[in-house]
Amino acid sequence: MSHLQFDANLNEALKMEGDLTTRAPPARWQRKAQEQGVNHLTITNENSHCEGSSPRSAKTPHSGSLLDTKSPGRGKSPGRGKSPGRGKSPGRLIPKLAVRGGGQKTPSRKTPTTPYNQQDRFIPNRSTTDLEISHHLLVTSMEASGGDNTEEEELTLQQKEYQEKMMENLNDGQPPNTRILSFKNKAPQAQEGYVNNLKVLYSASKTAMPKASSARHIPSVPEKILDAPDLLNDYYLHLLDWSVNNHLAVALGSCVYIWNAGNGSITALTQLDDPDYVCSLAWIKEGHVLGIGLSSGQTQLWDVSQQKLLRTMGDHQNRVSALSWNAYILSSGSRSGQIFHHDVRVAEHHVATLASHTQEVCGLKWSPDGRLLASGGNDNQVIVWEKTATTPLHTFTAHQSAIKALAWSPWQSNILATGGGTADRTIRLWNCNTGICLKDITTTSQVSSILWSTHYKEIISGHGFSNNQLTIWKYPTMAKVADLTGHTGRVLELCLSPDGQTVASAAADETIRMWKCWAVDKKEKKQQGESSKSHPISAFARSIR
Repeated sequence: MSHLQFDANLNEALKMEGDLTTRAPPARWQRKAQEQGVNHLTITNENSHCEGSSPRSAKTPHSGSLLDTKSPGRGKSPGRGKSPGRGKSPGRLIPKLAVRGGGQKTPSRKTPTTPYNQQDRFIPNRSTTDLEISHHLLVTSMEASGGDNTEEEELTLQQKEYQEKMMENLNDGQPPNTRILSFKNKAPQAQEGYVNNLKVLYSASKTAMPKASSARHIPSVPEKILDAPDLLNDYYLHLLDWSVNNHLAVALGSCVYIWNAGNGSITALTQLDDPDYVCSLAWIKEGHVLGIGLSSGQTQLWDVSQQKLLRTMGDHQNRVSALSWNAYILSSGSRSGQIFHHDVRVAEHHVATLASHTQEVCGLKWSPDGRLLASGGNDNQVIVWEKTATTPLHTFTAHQSAIKALAWSPWQSNILATGGGTADRTIRLWNCNTGICLKDITTTSQVSSILWSTHYKEIISGHGFSNNQLTIWKYPTMAKVADLTGHTGRVLELCLSPDGQTVASAAADETIRMWKCWAVDKKEKKQQGESSKSHPISAFARSIR
């Protein structure tokens, strides 16, 4: 009887049309459906449709193997099957699983991802985090939260202020409630006036509204180039000057030429006999008389409009390397270190002698108001003199080389800019009322000349080795604005056009280049033109006859 019962159980287990016996455990897909609260599962097929039954197709042949009786949960998911066109049996369709009941959706098994802009993890930046201050802040906060605050309540107002000041000083100026960890590097602050080649300072993540460009265009090439053959390559001489009548005087060896910038004509004013040569040039303020310093120690005065020598003053024993006008007083500095004041109105022109330099005077400039005279010498000294005094007002010895470059500020008559030679290579700004150095900047090259702009708060300097460039500086920060390159020899002299827009540079490469680096805005130029209609200028006032 036992073998008959075994055959009956075996036939019942292999029977495919009916349900499994209740003693067998439920399939995995049935357990999942019960856990999720799904009442009906429907398997749709083109040929069959059943509810509440096993998701096995009714037409699946029985091979007699137990491997064919896998539940759907343990085999491949119906949704992951191959498409009919890609499967091995072209005529077989893949069933689709649909969930019914109350509009509920089966929760997705896909692992949730955090959006890119909502990251839940921050990595502190060690390079910008002060570990000692962070540790102090942590300990202080823990003590404040868990300790007794009776001592703090007993502190007076002055003691609390004292503690706050001490905390700010110890924290490098940071407030006491600063962050302990730093998660981001801030962009460094740019220097004032800094503009890169793309005219961009710093960009932020938030797009800003477009703004008008505050940086003007500075041409990097000269507007005009003049040949200057036989231009002496001597650092101590002043061989270029521009008058208010737009006449440029140039000394080439023993000759002096006048270039009319209004019409481009060139006139030879004088030529010296060998071995004399021209050492310095200076126009009077009115622009019709030119002072010429010679290597013989003489100083000549020429009426340029009539090409006529007015007088010759010969008191110096050595060459006159620097000249400067103050109304009717012409000051001349020589290689002997002496400075003479000449009153050109009288026969006895020599009215004063300044003798404090021990070597050649290579720089000489009167202030715009005519109150102070600055002189620079090969003895590395800058001396400031008052108008009627023969003893120095100030003596500056900070430079380490000869001082040829001198320039007074056009809007602050007490501010003096000085530049040193090869061994010094610095530009210094002095307050001549107090004798204090306001600013000094290293230029890394020889300084031969300095000019102030009359339209902008800027300074331009001419340099020698090694780049032979002109450099524009922002005043008073002395931040570099631009470099103007093109000369192949050291720049010897700079002079400014009467309209204040063009700078002429004479260099050892025997060229004179015109740089329009301080062009005036069109609106300002129009206003200036309307204000000058009462004073018409034809070919810049006066032509050479």
